[in-house]
Amino acid sequence: MRNPQSTLSRRVIERPWVKSYPPGVPETIDEPGYSSLADFFERKAAHYRERPALFSMGRTLSYAELEELSRHFAAFLNRRLGLKRGERIAIMLPNIPQQPVAVWGALRAGLIVVNTNPLYTARELTHQLEDSGAAALVVLENFVPVVAAALPRLKLKAIIVSGLGDLLRFPRSYLVNWYLRLFKTGNSGMHIRAAVSFNAALQEGARHSFETHDLTLEDIAFLQYTGGTTGIAKGAMLTHRNLLANVAQCTQWLIGGLPPERALINGEETVVTALPLYHIFALTVDLLCFTELGGLNYLIANPRDLHGLVKALGKVRFSVITGVNTLFKGLLNTPGFDELDFGSLKFVIGGGMPTEETVARRWLQVTGCPITEGYGLTETSPVVAVNPPELTEFNGSVGLPIPSTECSVRDDGGNPLPAGTSGELYVRGPQVMKAYWNRPDETGSVMTPDGWLRTGDLARMDESGFFYIVDRKKDMILVSGFNVYPNEVEAVLGAHPGVLECAAIGVADDKTGETVKVFIVPKDEKLDAETIRRYCRMNLAAYKVPKYVEFRSTLPKSTVGKILRRELRKTN
Repeated sequence: MRNPQSTLSRRVIERPWVKSYPPGVPETIDEPGYSSLADFFERKAAHYRERPALFSMGRTLSYAELEELSRHFAAFLNRRLGLKRGERIAIMLPNIPQQPVAVWGALRAGLIVVNTNPLYTARELTHQLEDSGAAALVVLENFVPVVAAALPRLKLKAIIVSGLGDLLRFPRSYLVNWYLRLFKTGNSGMHIRAAVSFNAALQEGARHSFETHDLTLEDIAFLQYTGGTTGIAKGAMLTHRNLLANVAQCTQWLIGGLPPERALINGEETVVTALPLYHIFALTVDLLCFTELGGLNYLIANPRDLHGLVKALGKVRFSVITGVNTLFKGLLNTPGFDELDFGSLKFVIGGGMPTEETVARRWLQVTGCPITEGYGLTETSPVVAVNPPELTEFNGSVGLPIPSTECSVRDDGGNPLPAGTSGELYVRGPQVMKAYWNRPDETGSVMTPDGWLRTGDLARMDESGFFYIVDRKKDMILVSGFNVYPNEVEAVLGAHPGVLECAAIGVADDKTGETVKVFIVPKDEKLDAETIRRYCRMNLAAYKVPKYVEFRSTLPKSTVGKILRRELRKTN
């Protein structure tokens, strides 16, 4: 196992949470029974080959079809593009079948996947692809203009462009792509020099033989980008072992913790995947865990269309749904949701941001199934703690550390604190990342020599081992489960010629949990809020754009001139 523990560490770290485990959950997990995620997928696909794996826009793909398509894509990457083991490939796709095909194909080709948010601006995309050294990019044609704007600074060997309907049956595939090109995007993406269509890549890959790679558990599987106190996005190096360990931890929790009447049955469950698969939450919990269980991922390409989502939910008997507070709250307030048939619903998991008590109680009342809240980070693949699935009452806790996971609340000196005392949460376990990509200083600031990860979150543990997140030590703003870092927003605003000084904080928001507010000392008195928002929309993803803009003559500062965000928070 990674992060070996000394005898002393084992002796001093108590695990009071174990006594609160559901009866069927083990204290530890075994060593992964697979050599890599590629090996894991191939064996699961063979076992569940006739079972449905993905559903999207009227098309169902079986595990056998998913295996074949991903094999063709892997062959194209290796044999046609000549990409070698360990090279990076960025995948910039929403929740459509092409995303899992590309992910599994890239992993089987021995590549490292760089999950990329399709909502990124050219500036954000450029940073991530330059930092990761991505050799190839898979992108939905809707987002080609952003890629074209970033292209002059990139050193990509290949760009693979997919239409939304590429994996649908004809004529639906043709009609979907035709409609989008005519009325929405206005292009097919092929105006990028040397771009290859996704379907052409699959067809060419089918003509080549595919050779498996001798991957190991310590090889990097994903560079999953996250921010930090500096606001500079950095790639968490998640190994095959990290992800397989977290899959085992989560599935053991589900299988052993759910009561008999809500037990999950291998090969028979359907999970509604509304959270984006490029996000670590959905990647692990929806795609990987339900591959382990042989489940069907019911893909939702646009969860922001809540009316469309409710309509889609009315067409399927789903047993699991994952989400964040924003999604649950939005669904509860969407007409028709309370009229759906929830008779098959067995498990609902919430994460990414705190679930409001009023939302949890109303959800249980409407659906009859509680929201089980958990906690995790990109750096932990992501799941650290989850409430026992058998609980039905909201408790405000993020739950118990899952098997083979240690949690410790510590003071600023790194000393363990007693139960009931708040301090920084430290985490250790096989799901903790290897390091940050090419950032040894950043790695050293969050990882201890004996394998503990400093999360930057303030937490407390009660006598039964349940953990509660009290606050965030970092200045991170959490908008609908997505991290927004004030330094990044401030850096963008600081480049505006009309801005003298600025600061960004998070403020409460009924819809998104938190939203961004900026304070600006202008150079130009004619500068207005809409100009600021328009400028931010050109350089930041939509969820990072400030909802509130306040102009001031001065900003509070420390004796050394540092802007004091905490003083700004006191006035809001």
